[in-house]
Amino acid sequence: MVLWVFGYGSLVWNFGFEYDEKVIGYIKNYKRVFDLACIDHRGTPEHPARTCTLEFDEGAICWGAAYCIRGGPEKERAAMEYLERRECEYDRKTIVDFFKEEDSEQPAITGMLVFTSTPDKVSNRYYLGPAPLEDMAWQIATAHGPCGNNRDYIFLLEKALFDIGHEDDTIIELANEVRKYIGTVTGLVKSERRLTGSSSPLNAHLSSSPLKMVPLQEAVAADS
Repeated sequence: MVLWVFGYGSLVWNFGFEYDEKVIGYIKNYKRVFDLACIDHRGTPEHPARTCTLEFDEGAICWGAAYCIRGGPEKERAAMEYLERRECEYDRKTIVDFFKEEDSEQPAITGMLVFTSTPDKVSNRYYLGPAPLEDMAWQIATAHGPCGNNRDYIFLLEKALFDIGHEDDTIIELANEVRKYIGTVTGLVKSERRLTGSSSPLNAHLSSSPLKMVPLQEAVAADS
């Protein structure tokens, strides 16, 4: 028996489990959306992070990485136990077809497992739903949790999709809006320092805010 798992978020760059084969490709009729809350990794219950999930969208395609786990039930069980802990906000396991060639009608792999979520705030307490771009950017720019900052998540996802050669325009747009917000706050900090000095209340508050950056390698290691 062989287990295939499709990663479209942090699994693209930080899989965290033992696998035997990795394949770049896509699934059909789904798109990434930042509509899911994370309250234990890159956010808190008081200030949830926004992470991506999949939304059904007929005709859309979503590129990512597929991981194959071979070696029998024990190895598959270990991978699934890890993934279920990590993907606890995702309340669905969906079976999809996986394609490697663009415009292909024939799937390369069938029976691919992907973690998704119910788009309903009643049945899924982690579902935040859509929001204006500026509001999502503010939330992502300011949320942080035990595993790091929310903004590092979207920046790493943006880079991972670039690295596999399949950038996502919606991710780029949201990441740029997050950068714009960070730049605005950084500018306020610098202006406050010039005007009032480092001991001012505004400067002290902003300097100690979650906008402090963390090293890239720490962000990658923490996202599990």
